[in-house]
Amino acid sequence: MALTLSSKASPFPYATIAIATYTQKAELNFDESATGVILDLDGSQLDAEDQIVETLAKAGGLAGDSTKTASYFDLAKNLPTLTAIPDIVAAFDSLDDHLAYRTFLVGHDITSADWVVWGAIRGATKIIGFLKGSPHSHLQRWFSYLDNLESTQSALTSLAAAKASKARSTKTAAGFALGLQNAKEGEVITRFPPEPSGYLHIGHAKAAMLNQYFAKMYKGKLIIRFDDTNPTKERSEFEETMLGDLDLLDIKADRITHTSDYFDTLYDMGIKMIESGKAYTDDTEQLQMREERGKGIASAHRDDSVEDNLKHFAEMKSGSTEGLRWCLRAKISVDSQNKALRDPVIYRCNVIAHHRTGDKWKIYPTYDFACPIVDSIEGITHALRTNEYRERNAQYSWMIKALGIRNVNIWDFSRLNFIYTLLSKRKLHWFVDNKLVKGWDDPRMPTIRGIRRRGLTVEALSQFMLAQGPSQAVVSLEWDSIWAINKKVIDPVAPRFWAVVKESSVPVTINGGPSTPEIKTLPRHKKNPAVGEKQTVYTSALVIDQEDAVSFDDQEEITLMDWGNAIVRSKTTGPSGEITSVTMDLHLEGDFRKTSKKITWLAQPIDTHTLIDITLVDYDYMITKKKLEENDDVKDFVTPTSEFREEAVADPNVRSLTKGNIIQFERKGYFIFDGTSEEGKMEFIRIPDGRAASLASKAGKSTAGNAAASTPAPDDALGDISAATKMYKVEKVYGDEKIVPEVNTKMYAVKGVYED
Repeated sequence: MALTLSSKASPFPYATIAIATYTQKAELNFDESATGVILDLDGSQLDAEDQIVETLAKAGGLAGDSTKTASYFDLAKNLPTLTAIPDIVAAFDSLDDHLAYRTFLVGHDITSADWVVWGAIRGATKIIGFLKGSPHSHLQRWFSYLDNLESTQSALTSLAAAKASKARSTKTAAGFALGLQNAKEGEVITRFPPEPSGYLHIGHAKAAMLNQYFAKMYKGKLIIRFDDTNPTKERSEFEETMLGDLDLLDIKADRITHTSDYFDTLYDMGIKMIESGKAYTDDTEQLQMREERGKGIASAHRDDSVEDNLKHFAEMKSGSTEGLRWCLRAKISVDSQNKALRDPVIYRCNVIAHHRTGDKWKIYPTYDFACPIVDSIEGITHALRTNEYRERNAQYSWMIKALGIRNVNIWDFSRLNFIYTLLSKRKLHWFVDNKLVKGWDDPRMPTIRGIRRRGLTVEALSQFMLAQGPSQAVVSLEWDSIWAINKKVIDPVAPRFWAVVKESSVPVTINGGPSTPEIKTLPRHKKNPAVGEKQTVYTSALVIDQEDAVSFDDQEEITLMDWGNAIVRSKTTGPSGEITSVTMDLHLEGDFRKTSKKITWLAQPIDTHTLIDITLVDYDYMITKKKLEENDDVKDFVTPTSEFREEAVADPNVRSLTKGNIIQFERKGYFIFDGTSEEGKMEFIRIPDGRAASLASKAGKSTAGNAAASTPAPDDALGDISAATKMYKVEKVYGDEKIVPEVNTKMYAVKGVYED
């Protein structure tokens, strides 16, 4: 069966996508041309949401026989129509009372009634907002359980990815359909001009991808030009790494140039500016010049003669002691409202050898002077610039008019910013220099190499960048959308493997299991046979994760994935409450659809079958503040611990992986194989999947093994309890005053645990 719907459907049929993924009886197919929701069923189609939910519930064995089910379907239709607060409260009161002594609405398991009511609440903005702040604790518990099921989160992530894809294919296409001004097919030439002083980051990726997009759109050309006008910062190695970064993004230039190729021409242009009275030399001290420009005060040298200016410019070119005192400024305006036009510096001295021209030059043009000239010379038809340059666009145009050279169209777009992310080269250099990261390709870094090493695909990056393309809004974006798109890209092709955390693994004895190890060939991806096959070993001795073992109830029936059902017969517990062993009876005739726990497992190692030691690596943000302000010192906002490593064992199939392969450790998440460590362990970096849990700060994880104090503390000492945590310290929200909460609850009152 296939469930087809549009991500823009309103009201959105949340119940249908949730029950489809929960029962795994229908494949989600987001089609933006769909006018409603359609379930293809054996050649026939259903288009009513309640009928679809009932059909999928029956197919998945969820439908209950209760006569109350129909009343909940009626309630689901009525809930979104409620607008008056008293009506919403009355409906919530009824549901809350009903769930006070029940886990689900009908019977002891999830049924269609649960999904249809959950979907109605999820799709009504006013109602779900009211629920989050209401005192209906039982209803909140029920809603939260359904909302946080892995299948539900998977459905919601698919929806988010579909919306992002829709934005790329509709909104973006519409925005780009306006095209570039004065553009002609076959004649458009764009350029990407990075300064070779570091590594490209995700902000550069947007500019590079947009330039390539328009070049291809108009069947034109793309020039990659290295803006190498500052020998203090620039090195040849950065040019090589930048070309490698662009290659990682599948960006190919039709031509590669350097601003230094035009130093002679730029120098001649500087002379021309002086001779035409449109530039003058100035030896005003830097701080004084900044103050004068801010106040609109003319420089004392603004009206010097052409002869004096040429003489000083010659001294600058020679790099003499006298020349080093001077700079060349464009004579545009003293007091323009646009401060970018207040006689900007266009040439300055630098006696450091250039990595391409050596000691030939002692003076270098500024970017604002060189860029329009080289753009004009190279035939650039459209200069794409971030809108942080918008005030300097007037300066760009003035330079072209002052020199009488060919005009270039400017097309600007918003700069890309992300929360908790630094894009300043200077600040990123600081992290590298202080060894807070392991290099420019560290997965915590927002560099192209860093995010690619973290598992972000070119396809996802391209989709996201083009979706942002026409926007002029300067905002700090969340990371969830880009990672949700990435999940949509990798999920259909990522092979599935299993892993168990080593330190807390639990041995399991399977009664009725094979007496000798058996090996079966299974697909690496159940929905995509093209991904390949793997060998799975079945024995009577397994290992599972501690968190699974702890969750088992006595005599509970669970499902061993890729095997069948088993019944938990006994558990042994260690001194700290941890599970040390489990015994199960194999029950292959059991129905996996009726179990709530589907777990992964590994056969315990034997001589002929060993497990692979691996390390699972996860990362936090580099800084603790969403957006650093201009006066913030980055040292004050460094995340104390931003790398988390966990030792585990994996099935031997991972041996076939090569560095850079993306996989899924089922029930643990997506990972990218980062190579083998010096200790011989395969290392896997977790790839965020767009869900809030995968993007939240990892610094809040409590230290393992901390036990609560056995003796209750007196009431007045509770505020002094020190919790072992990796989280950075913050001030108390309510200060040090004692807070007595007022609780609105239907439960009977009891005396406080620590009251006298």
